[in-house]
Amino acid sequence: MEELTERQSEILKLVRELTEVSGFPPTRAEIARSMGFRSVNAAEQHLRALEKKGFLDILSGASRGIRVKDARPAGRGGPRLFELPLVGRVAAGSPILAEENLQGSYQVDPNMFTPRADYLLKVKGLSMRDAGILDGDLLAVHRSSEARTGQIVVARLGDEVTVKRLRRRGHAVQLIAENPDFEPIEVDLRTEQMDIEGIAVGVIRNTF
Repeated sequence: MEELTERQSEILKLVRELTEVSGFPPTRAEIARSMGFRSVNAAEQHLRALEKKGFLDILSGASRGIRVKDARPAGRGGPRLFELPLVGRVAAGSPILAEENLQGSYQVDPNMFTPRADYLLKVKGLSMRDAGILDGDLLAVHRSSEARTGQIVVARLGDEVTVKRLRRRGHAVQLIAENPDFEPIEVDLRTEQMDIEGIAVGVIRNTF
């Protein structure tokens, strides 16, 4: 890989850090704001330079479609892998890791996700397209019943399980798609049941 300029190193570090905090990469506007750029075009130019030098991949058509390549050398013999169960379509009313929901397992590097991933969920549809989560992708999920506003969560509403960005104000909850074609889901916790099944911590692009 080619050497990075000081500014490119700063942007690469920023993308890594913001991805680790929220589980997903920042938008160009967020990078421009954090770096003090006057326009998103400057952020885009630096990202393209990083892509050309082999430090990240840019997914066309998605505002958060940035994937940092991990260039850190693996230890002798490569990283020690562990198995994550793969959850397909969730049966109505069943626990997400119930046997009838599992489609197999994948071996992954345990350092790949922060916090750790506990399972992979096969994504259906394009409601989270602009977060770089596409139909058929494998969403890495950290099991948790709690989540902060702004995080992408796996939420259960009745018999349905959905992946959306969480926004919460008191009893009012919005589950927001990252695609303008989809309306937010409004939940009033005083009268409706919603359970958090986990927090999204990354994506594996399923190429098979």
